[in-house]
Amino acid sequence: MKLSDFDYNLPKELIAQYPSEKRDGSRLLVLHKDAAVIEHKNFKDMVEYLNLEDMLILNNTKVLPAQLIGRKETGGKIEALILNAAQSSRLKAEGTCEREVLLKPARGCKVGSKIIFGDGELKASVARIENGRRFLKFSCNGNFEKMLDKFGEMPLPPYIKREVTDFDSERYQTVYASKSGAVAAPTAGLHFTKKLLEDISKKGTGLEYVTLHVGYGTFKPVSSEYIKEHKMEKEYFEIERGVIKNIKNREGRIIAVGTTSTRVLEAIDPLAFNLQSSACNGWTDLFIYPGYKFKAVDALLTNFHLPKTTLLMLVAAFCGRDLLFKAYEEAIKEKYRFYSYGDAMLII
Repeated sequence: MKLSDFDYNLPKELIAQYPSEKRDGSRLLVLHKDAAVIEHKNFKDMVEYLNLEDMLILNNTKVLPAQLIGRKETGGKIEALILNAAQSSRLKAEGTCEREVLLKPARGCKVGSKIIFGDGELKASVARIENGRRFLKFSCNGNFEKMLDKFGEMPLPPYIKREVTDFDSERYQTVYASKSGAVAAPTAGLHFTKKLLEDISKKGTGLEYVTLHVGYGTFKPVSSEYIKEHKMEKEYFEIERGVIKNIKNREGRIIAVGTTSTRVLEAIDPLAFNLQSSACNGWTDLFIYPGYKFKAVDALLTNFHLPKTTLLMLVAAFCGRDLLFKAYEEAIKEKYRFYSYGDAMLII
C-alpha cells in the first residue's frame, strides 16, 4: 500500500488545542466493525459496551517533562527535547549522563557547544553528532530526573500551537500513570477518571496494565512511498508475568486502550507466551499496517490520528482501511475533536 492511501483532509479547527473540561466528558464514536455501524456516544457510555470477563489493557507509562528551554553559552534561546526518556528515567546516579536530544535551532550546535538551563544548575554540552542526531552530555548537581522535574516542561505534540501551561502537567498524563519514561502520552487513556475505572471494575471487566514508553518516534513522519519500507523507532516495554497469566486465562475480549497497549500485546502475543520464559520486557519496533493478522487484541479504544501516520495505519489494519475512513468522514461531519486532546473511538 502507498502512503497516499492514508491521507485525508481535516479542518484545522477540529485539531484540539485543549482537552475537554472533564476527562470523561469527551465524545465517543463507537464503530461496530463487523456490521459497519457507527454510533455517537459520550465517553462515559463506553461502560455499556463492556462485558463480564472482558479485560481492558492500559498503558501505565508516565510522561516525563522532557522539554527543556535553555540558552547557548554564546547567547540565544534553544529548546532541547530528550528523545530517549525511557533510559533517562532509569538513571539514578548523580553526576553526568548522555542522552539523544532534538535541538531547536540545531544550526550552530557543534560538538563541544555548551547549553545552560535554568540558573545554571543544569548544564550540557554537545558530546557527539551521528547521522545528524545530536547527543548531549548533561552535568547536574543532583538526580537527572529531578532536574527534569525542576526545569522541564511537558512535551506537547507539535500540532498543539500554544504555550505549555501547568494545566498540561496534569491533563497530558493518565490518572494511572506510574512508570516514568515517555515523551508522549498514551492519549486514549487520557479520558479515564478514577471513578470511571472503578465503575468498569464493578461491572466485572478486568483491568490490567502494561508499559510502553512512548518515544518521539510516534511523531516521526512516514517518508517511504510504500509503507512497508518504513522503519519504526524502537520503544521500551514491560509486562508482568501475572498480567500475561490473567490474559491467557480470560474468557472475554481483550480490549486494548490505545495503539501503544496494542503494540505491546501484539509484540509478545500473551496468548502464546510461555510463562517459563524470562522475556517480559525489551524493545519493540513492531510496525502494524493493513494485512497484519492480530493475535491478541479483540477490541480497540483509540483517539483520532493524523493522516499518513503509523498510528492511523495500525487502526486501519484493525478494522479495515475503507471502514476506518468512513468513520473518520463521519467524525469530521459531526465535528469531533481530533488528535491527542481530542475525542475517542471504540472499535468493537
